Amino acid sequence: MANLDQQLDEALDMMRRLPPHHVQRNLSNLIDLVPDLCDDLLAAVDQPLKVGKDKKTGQDYLFCDYNRDGDSYRSPHTNEYDPPIDDGAVPSDYLRKLEIEMNSAFNQYRELYFDGGVSSVYLWDLDHGFAGVILIKKATEKAPKGCWDSIHVFECQEKSRSAHYKLTSTVMLWLQTNTKGAGMMNLGGSLMRQLERDMPLDAGSPHVINFGKLVEEHENKIRHTLNEIYFGKSRDIVHGLRSIQPLQDEKAKKALADELNRKLNKLPS
Repeated sequence: MANLDQQLDEALDMMRRLPPHHVQRNLSNLIDLVPDLCDDLLAAVDQPLKVGKDKKTGQDYLFCDYNRDGDSYRSPHTNEYDPPIDDGAVPSDYLRKLEIEMNSAFNQYRELYFDGGVSSVYLWDLDHGFAGVILIKKATEKAPKGCWDSIHVFECQEKSRSAHYKLTSTVMLWLQTNTKGAGMMNLGGSLMRQLERDMPLDAGSPHVINFGKLVEEHENKIRHTLNEIYFGKSRDIVHGLRSIQPLQDEKAKKALADELNRKLNKLPS
């Protein structure tokens, strides 16, 4: 058991260091190497979100483990599974109403912050409260290519006038550029953040407002961290390895600056 636990830790550490847009291929290779870790790896590794289409409404929605039952996936638009099944899990009437409201709200959130893409919200009942997942995907095939996948899994316990929220957010982001001057470059990273918070329940749709605030706050923090730390550090490393300008021009500029400094130092004070 200890050996398997160590192998799982090492496999997860490896997955965190590999490009997120190759996660499915890398995960499959790891499972082939260590079949005993199959279930643990599938449960622990977030994979890029896949897009499906509701056959009745023609609207896109996102696939994940949380809306899957066997080989079927539940659409947030119709609350039906595709392929159809008779006894698929669905939320209670109260949660289904909230699910519809949250899908509408996060459609607006996605258009505001991502200008396109696909989002889906799924809820399910717990013994004490409820849980759910908010999914957002934005991909572009135009240069520069890239994809943003965010997965926000949460639990909510309602009290008399407030609610306790637990939120785990994972963002997977990759970008690819290909220019004549610099050639092809891939940048990618994934980041997970967690928070717990008590928030008041006001009239109207309090959960929708609260989840909007929590997701907005988490995504802004994650976006800033990815930009400043992950991609910023990569930019500094690349600039240190390769100059944007030809080295001959850079050396000429440095020589000119050194000459000016020498002459300025000779001037009487």
